[in-house]
Amino acid sequence: MDFEITDEVQEVEIVAVGKSIRDRARLKKIYGPGRWRKLKGIAHVRLQSGRIRLAELPWYEAHGIGKRDVKRKRYLD
Repeated sequence: MDFEITDEVQEVEIVAVGKSIRDRARLKKIYGPGRWRKLKGIAHVRLQSGRIRLAELPWYEAHGIGKRDVKRKRYLD
């Protein structure tokens, strides 16, 4: 990751669950079987340059496995 999440993720929304997730086969292969969900939220992130910005963050999550593949989609400030 080229950023660090500095505070709690807010406004969490479920984007897709189960068969609606395109990367489901990859997630199962890498992390194992689970009830995978794709979520998105908003949080402040610290970039490598040290700058802190508000960004939209999508990620995948499964019970017992946790948050995986957190990405920075776009800046909101």
